[in-house]
Amino acid sequence: MQLTRFDRFLREKFVYRTHIQTLRPVEEIPNGIAAVDLPDGPGKRYKHLYIAKSSKAADALISHLKENGQMYATQIVDNDAWFVPFIAPKEKSVTWSLISTVLISTSLFFALLYLKGFVQDPEFKKNFQEALKILKG
Repeated sequence: MQLTRFDRFLREKFVYRTHIQTLRPVEEIPNGIAAVDLPDGPGKRYKHLYIAKSSKAADALISHLKENGQMYATQIVDNDAWFVPFIAPKEKSVTWSLISTVLISTSLFFALLYLKGFVQDPEFKKNFQEALKILKG
């Protein structure tokens, strides 16, 4: 389904995390970035991982890495928080889900209100009971 601007905002703000891997540590880490040392292992190319919670913080670190001529790799990863499936369901739009839920709930409310008016009407009750008697034979 097509994502709306609100859906993209929610995903960028609360779901997406930018992982930046480098060979050597960065001298100065900008605000909004967490540093994680990667364990050594065979075939591991990068040794340091920096996790940026916002794209601005990631851009600041990447520009700093470019200025220093450091090799790096980036990867966008989904956050592991409990609320991620609710605000960013796979291949669905939260906005359209909310709009459809509100429309269906409103329609059901007014339909039930209309039926309640029928049930409370004495003439309708009388006609309905007569119809049941005729159907029963």
